[in-house]
Amino acid sequence: MVRLNPLASKNFTMSYSETAALKALSHVKDLTGNRDVVSAGHLSDLNFSDGFLRAILKIDPAKADEFEAVRLNVISALEGLDGVDRVSVMLTAHKAGPEISSKPKRSSNPHQARRPDGYQGDAFIDHVIAVSSAKGGVGKSTIAANLAVALAGQGKKIGLLDADIHGPSIPMIMGLSGKRAVTTEKEGRRLIKPFTASGVKVMSIGFLTDGDGPIVWRGPMVQGAISRMLWDVDWGELDMLIIDMPPGTGDPQLGLAQDIKPRGAVIVSTPQDLALLDARKGVAMFGKVNIPVFGLIENMSVFVCPDCGSSHDIFGSGGVKEEAANLGVPLLGQAPLHMSIRNASDAGRPIAADDSAEGQIFRTLANALCETLK
Repeated sequence: MVRLNPLASKNFTMSYSETAALKALSHVKDLTGNRDVVSAGHLSDLNFSDGFLRAILKIDPAKADEFEAVRLNVISALEGLDGVDRVSVMLTAHKAGPEISSKPKRSSNPHQARRPDGYQGDAFIDHVIAVSSAKGGVGKSTIAANLAVALAGQGKKIGLLDADIHGPSIPMIMGLSGKRAVTTEKEGRRLIKPFTASGVKVMSIGFLTDGDGPIVWRGPMVQGAISRMLWDVDWGELDMLIIDMPPGTGDPQLGLAQDIKPRGAVIVSTPQDLALLDARKGVAMFGKVNIPVFGLIENMSVFVCPDCGSSHDIFGSGGVKEEAANLGVPLLGQAPLHMSIRNASDAGRPIAADDSAEGQIFRTLANALCETLK
């Protein structure tokens, strides 16, 4: 009698193995052809989640174009692994480089950061403004996007950089969900080309990654990725670049503030005491790195009922105004918790692009921000 293997009649999905992934990469040679990408120290991160495998290769920025072939070989090596449905491989580089000098910069605010040689994508940005919340869930991205659109509506050249690596929401708010970045050559360098929406040049980590899975990166990797999106993106001439900062006041935020050196910061908070506690931390953080806080914006200041039009102070009343006075910084304005603002963001068309009363709120906030730059 023949005994059948009881496993033979069932279909089993083989699980992912990091050991198998490293073994596959050990057969991919680096540019020299003498060492593999792992032993040569190029592999800086390998992360697997729900069938999606992400790898990050650290390279010499001067050899980025040459390394594209290696990147494709890494993708091929990883695609055949058990349990892997999709693969994304990104190149990153950290190198002590010069200050902006390849072009005469119109702004008196040069960035002190680790840069590659050659043309700098942010060489012609007059003002870099960080929009921070120090706390998640207060509508920072909505404020940042609408500020950018309102400023662009005034005829200014505006860029919007989504620096919230772990939760990039700007692509959705700006109607750019699903877009994937392409590159362009600028004075011998390969730069990322930003998308344009509602008159604003937009860049986000969401344009560089595949799928909707979480991005699990540590502080230095976050900082490096955001810095690259500043100087490796062909921003062109901008009056202002609005940066939607990641929430929090830890090492990534401090490092970003030090590397990017924005002209100033705007802090978003709700009137709630818990949010105001974090807003204080945000003001203190920027103070430690000598970056002025231009002012506070109170978001969700009041809930306006869509049925009866009545107003309700869900998160309290006047908290941000009082806190701004205590901290000695201006209150730039207030934005309500209104259904039309939420609907516009979900639809990918910020309310600031409309002529509605809610759109006017953000134009007023934009005017207040411009006054602080004079």
